[in-house]
Amino acid sequence: MNPDQIKEDWNSRGYSFGVFKDPPGRVWADFVHRTDELVVLAEGELEVEIEGKEQRPQIGEEVFIPANAVHTVRNVGVGNNVWFFGYRNR
Repeated sequence: MNPDQIKEDWNSRGYSFGVFKDPPGRVWADFVHRTDELVVLAEGELEVEIEGKEQRPQIGEEVFIPANAVHTVRNVGVGNNVWFFGYRNR
């Protein structure tokens, strides 16, 4: 998986691009954004809960989080993880 290719793709679709590196057990709980968000797991394990529905994306799988949806992202693995995120530009 090439982060530069994902960044280029997201930029062409109107999204920003950022990287999180989280230790085991890290939880980003109950966030709400006024814009759509994309998440892609690059390394490790990740659980994404959107409006109470959990999913565990595979490495490289894109997850869409709609604007105004309550969501939580968790590192559910035993090691560090890396994931990409982007917000739709207004």
